[in-house]
Amino acid sequence: MRQNKLFVGRKLRAIREDQGLTQAKFAGILGISTSYLNQIENSQRHITAPVLIALAEQFGTDVAMLSDSDSERLLVDLAEVFSDAKLDAERPTQSELKLVAANAPTIAQTLISLHQSLKKTSEQITELGHAASDVELGTSPYEEVRDFFHYQNNYIDELDHAGEALAARIEDSDGLPGLEKYLKTEHAVSVEYLEFETPTYVRVFDRLTKTLRMSHYLTSESRRFHMAHTIAHLEHRSTIDRIVREAGFRSPDAASVASISLANYFAGAVILHYEAFIQTAEDLRFDLHLLSNKFGASIEQVAHRLSTLQRPNRKGLPFFFARVDRAGNITKRHSAARLQFARFGSACPLWNVHSAFETPDRIQRQLAQTPDGEKYLCLALAKSKHIGGYGDPVQNYALALGCSISHADKLVYADGLNISNDASFEPIGISCRLCDRENCHQRSVPPMQRRLRVDPNLRPVVPFELG
Repeated sequence: MRQNKLFVGRKLRAIREDQGLTQAKFAGILGISTSYLNQIENSQRHITAPVLIALAEQFGTDVAMLSDSDSERLLVDLAEVFSDAKLDAERPTQSELKLVAANAPTIAQTLISLHQSLKKTSEQITELGHAASDVELGTSPYEEVRDFFHYQNNYIDELDHAGEALAARIEDSDGLPGLEKYLKTEHAVSVEYLEFETPTYVRVFDRLTKTLRMSHYLTSESRRFHMAHTIAHLEHRSTIDRIVREAGFRSPDAASVASISLANYFAGAVILHYEAFIQTAEDLRFDLHLLSNKFGASIEQVAHRLSTLQRPNRKGLPFFFARVDRAGNITKRHSAARLQFARFGSACPLWNVHSAFETPDRIQRQLAQTPDGEKYLCLALAKSKHIGGYGDPVQNYALALGCSISHADKLVYADGLNISNDASFEPIGISCRLCDRENCHQRSVPPMQRRLRVDPNLRPVVPFELG
């Protein structure tokens, strides 16, 4: 099996500096030479198993926190920046991008933000036809918040523990349905269910009368979620405000969206409280339907929660999760696995999340391999969300969940699949611009750093070949 070398220079240097040690002293404790430590800290050499063990034994380091997942995220985002067809400059090599992602993450994130702002500005000018001075510049608030969670590994420790603590208090009495009673007894908040003919809002909280109004047609899991969301604002407002303030969002709108998203995170942590959920998920081999029934949560809530189980010293499987609309736009994305998602454009058309719309409410399985050689077990499920009566709008979307094939034996969905046969794995990519795979019959645009070979006497399946 292919081994991935782990370059942790920046993180190792941070550990040493936190301890107030010189390179010579730190190297001596780890049992390596100073020159070798210097090479590791400058990402010229990868870290070895003996050094990882020494870090854990001598400094109590959680070696899982040294994972290169942050660099992987940055690397994919940087590659997408430099794949922009409008970039009229020499493009860096993959090894150069890796060096920047690993050793200069702040510079990498600044480049990504600049590119995102320029792209947004260009789109606004094109669509609206206004002069640049008339256009509100900047990144979409939702994109900014999505990036915040992306680089937090989609795990907010303080709110996660707070949600788990609330779940424990309620379970000791009436179980999760006790959220309504908790709102009444602890905050004097009444809950009302209204029969809107055409629901404009699914939740309305009146702070003046301390009344939480929700649509009568909401499912039970949605009702619990909205009640927990309200509790987040009532009990953890100062924590949420501090997290938003420290995040340094560039716009007030992004800060407001982040506050709502953090309250949603707390609600998920209440309904699918960490230790009970992760243990049950392991026991049930991550069966989504069984977990949904066990915790009274939706399939989407369960799938999303599986991708957030990144608590230090008790991490779950490294899942990736995405929500995709019919046009192929990724409206939610997170990956604790090596696989990362494109920030712009549609996802790879060979990914089974697209074909899921052909079989609604049925989980599709796919064995897939990305151009870097990594293999994955991919699950996809198309869902419809309908609130209201006949003629009211229906939301249609597909959910994607998956993990490295190395964890497949832990998932019930791997049963019966021939994972030992390379031919069973379908070649997929992140997006066409970031995929260097040749001879793909679904390719729409050429990849970065590849010239086109056009022969007027030949017409391949795709109307161009790669030089």
